[in-house]
Amino acid sequence: MSDRRVFVLGGGISKMAAERVDGNIRDWVTEAVMEAVADAGVEIADIDHATTSYFSDHFDKQLKMGAIFHDCIGMCPKPNVRVEGGGGTGGLAIRNAYAYIKAGLCDSMIIYGTENMGRHVPSDVAQQFIALASDTDWEVQVAGFYIAYYALMMLSHMEKYGTKEEQFALASVKNHRNAIYNEYAQSPMRITVDDVMNSPLITSPYKLLDNCLLSDGASCLIFATEEWAKTHSTSWYRKPRIEFVGTGCGSDYMRLADRPLPYPGITHFRAKKNASKQAYKMAGIKNPAKELDCFEVHDAYSGVELVSCEDLRLCGYGQSGPLYEEGYFDLGGELPINTSGGLIGMGHPVGATGINQGIEVLTQLREEAHPQRQVPLNNGQGGMDSHGGTGTFVAVNIFRRVD
Repeated sequence: MSDRRVFVLGGGISKMAAERVDGNIRDWVTEAVMEAVADAGVEIADIDHATTSYFSDHFDKQLKMGAIFHDCIGMCPKPNVRVEGGGGTGGLAIRNAYAYIKAGLCDSMIIYGTENMGRHVPSDVAQQFIALASDTDWEVQVAGFYIAYYALMMLSHMEKYGTKEEQFALASVKNHRNAIYNEYAQSPMRITVDDVMNSPLITSPYKLLDNCLLSDGASCLIFATEEWAKTHSTSWYRKPRIEFVGTGCGSDYMRLADRPLPYPGITHFRAKKNASKQAYKMAGIKNPAKELDCFEVHDAYSGVELVSCEDLRLCGYGQSGPLYEEGYFDLGGELPINTSGGLIGMGHPVGATGINQGIEVLTQLREEAHPQRQVPLNNGQGGMDSHGGTGTFVAVNIFRRVD
């Protein structure tokens, strides 16, 4: 591997919302890109390459949307690629930026992600579009929608470890609460476990408030080598330097029923375990629970966050439920999880989600977060994981403050 080091120079987010009526998807991308360019202190004309991150062609009824975004932000005729991996799309786009710069294909890259998933289509239609990301021949015919697969996984976890519904409801309570201190978040709320437990049942054991959100929104990150940054980025000399130090990717069988026993069966995310193992090794992290200051976890459903903590080695198998009761993963706890509000509190415009996670880690490591959600930096390291399908594709990325 080359000795080129990759740094994150800046990030930008458009407001996440159930429905953005103040413009369209092109406007949100432009909004996020303009904020990232200002944060990084760079000129868009100087950036070498772009990566477009979005999940679905269905929501906008437009193929090759990336070409339109690329044009809108003034990147023509620079090179551009699209990355797509379901819910893991944004995390894979970040990994793509690392690979391209590390390989010498470019010295700088802008990645922008978005999704137009709000109320411009009815919720049942949106769920049908999303269900197309599962196996349409063998899964959709049986269960129909993603929440059914995730509900089966959680029932298995409950049976295996004794995990309680009230324990994974705590993840929803925490993430909605963290979102109160995030101006870009879609669903900031102070709620209780009883509120979650008493919200309408969707698919047992998941209730309405256990679920992530259908969102409109966009986000953007800018990456570069140290040499490029010194020449082109004014923020290089006035902001903490954040290096991209580890990345991993994993996959698993599309259908839960095909996954081997005893591990992962339908209880765990094998792809997440493999991806994090690669990322930690690259970053030189031996004990992630002790060496990371914050982590953004793909909380598509509240229980997914608990299972993910176990497969990411942030706690032992079967320990997540009791640790959520102790507040171990709360702000002020041992390892704060989803300080942004996560998918449940921040929002989930799929192509932007992983990039949102990267921006939150960047913000935390720079100590630029709202004082009520800023974590103390002990090791100056943070991580993120995003996944598509039921953990079918997973990307784990690690960042470190190096000044």
